[in-house]
Amino acid sequence: MILLILHKIILAAPAWIGPIMAVATGGGDGHEAEGAAESHGDDHGGTPHLPNLVTVLGTLILGEENWAAEWVNVIFAFGIGVFLSVFASRVYAKRQMIPGRLQNLVEMMVEGMYNFVYSILGKETRKYIPFLGSLFFYILLMNWIGMVPLGHSPSVSLSITASLALLTFLYAQWTGITRLGVGGYLHHLAGSPNDVISWCLVPLMFLLHLVGELVKPCSLALRLFGNITGEDTLIAVFVGLGVALLAFSPVGVPLQLPFYFLGLLLSTIQALVFTLLSTIYILLMLPHEEHAH
Repeated sequence: MILLILHKIILAAPAWIGPIMAVATGGGDGHEAEGAAESHGDDHGGTPHLPNLVTVLGTLILGEENWAAEWVNVIFAFGIGVFLSVFASRVYAKRQMIPGRLQNLVEMMVEGMYNFVYSILGKETRKYIPFLGSLFFYILLMNWIGMVPLGHSPSVSLSITASLALLTFLYAQWTGITRLGVGGYLHHLAGSPNDVISWCLVPLMFLLHLVGELVKPCSLALRLFGNITGEDTLIAVFVGLGVALLAFSPVGVPLQLPFYFLGLLLSTIQALVFTLLSTIYILLMLPHEEHAH
């Protein structure tokens, strides 16, 4: 069975090596590269990406009618969510008083994330660490999986990053409404007026705060999308250049290797920045006397 699958992958190799060569050499009139990008299910107007497991297997099984390519971002995002859920459940179910290596690693990561959020939220951390911690590790894995062979980062899809940003926005607004009350929430949006001048500025301050709240999810979504798309494109282009060197040497050159280390760093930073800003948005919605520490 394994040999049969490998045989089919080898036979289909020209279908997914071709787009890489097109990206590297810029050959043709661009229609082939554009078609390859569409077949890989990306929605960024021809941005080059490496082949992934979903599109390769979909092409082998479904042929030209590869509907799975249209859902590649959703499939990978859903798969990462399932993996994290199963992994966390298994580690929790097998926890011991004297932890093993895996439990030690997980506890170290959770403790590090807790301390990071605690430095911002203080005593409120326990209420919000489940959401913020899950958000960080979920985004981190989504960013990293794009650097795995036949992997694909869902963060290169604006719809995925916008969904996460919208979820954070709704969570922050719900936190403000539940912790401040409806009146306190509107008072906060009005700029927390406490004198005659500030009450006169309420219409202006309310509009500015409303626009500011609506801009926050846009900023979160575009920042994560732009950085990970640029990183993914950079690696794809240098992979293509390395493959293009096959025309001059018997083996390709892994020109992309230095950029993997840069990608790991930038992917981690972007996950951390997204979580940091989400934590600050929640902090700003808490009663002032509760988060003054």
